[in-house]
Amino acid sequence: MKRQIVSKIFGGLGNQMFQFAMGRAMAIRSQSALLLDTRWFDTAPSVTFRLGHFNIGPAVTSGTLPPRRRQERLRYYLWHASGRFPRRLKENGLGFDADMVAPRTNLWLDGYWQSERYFADCIDTIRDDFRIVTPPSDENAKHLAAIAACPAISLHVRRGDYLLPENQALFAACSKQYYAKAVDLMASKMAEEPVIYVFSDDPDWARDNLSFPVEKRVMGHNGRDADYEDMRLMSACRNHIIANSSFSWWGAWLNPAPDKIVIGPASWFADSSASNPDILPDSWLKLSNQA
Repeated sequence: MKRQIVSKIFGGLGNQMFQFAMGRAMAIRSQSALLLDTRWFDTAPSVTFRLGHFNIGPAVTSGTLPPRRRQERLRYYLWHASGRFPRRLKENGLGFDADMVAPRTNLWLDGYWQSERYFADCIDTIRDDFRIVTPPSDENAKHLAAIAACPAISLHVRRGDYLLPENQALFAACSKQYYAKAVDLMASKMAEEPVIYVFSDDPDWARDNLSFPVEKRVMGHNGRDADYEDMRLMSACRNHIIANSSFSWWGAWLNPAPDKIVIGPASWFADSSASNPDILPDSWLKLSNQA
């Protein structure tokens, strides 16, 4: 039997990147081929597979995917009952689970895997996989040049679906006070006065509601289909202030500078039962994100 790791890919770009990174690292450890199960997007028309803009092509192979439980019930239960490969390995809780990284093959990975520790032994490879290969637009190329010419800080504000009542009970939204304190803390650690590049799914709100004692530039020209362009701009900044969002997590992580400063929210979830103590790397600074 061919040795393979199947990684289920679902959700937005940041989630997709964590799922790929986990699958890629497991495939390397077990010397297996990597397959991506992207069938979730067949029934999620508002969200698309976004990893095609990255350098993942050489790492991914093709093959037969296991049957899906909801869409192919009979085949799924026959497959499950017979113990056929690949075996489904579902994430158990949101924090890092050391048992999950033991080298094994013929697995179907199903989870969020939101911790650098799941791929800490493959960081250089993951960084190369996540090089954005789609060339920047002319406008984004101009912004990249401007970012390179100043002490830029990326600051990410996530609103959108976080404002829905069901999500307000889950996620600990970052307050305006959090961003003000983060900018002050960041400025105190920099020799030059920073320029704040703000990225948000609600740029108009960011323009009207965030005020800092340093220059602020709100990036609102890239739409949802060009979110990878925002991530490229974010990663080009010198330092980072992130939201409780996997998107800005990756925007900061993709900056390879060893001396970068990253400030993240101390509370990712409002619901304590959904805690993930391992989501921020040890070198990142935690700051209270409550009002």
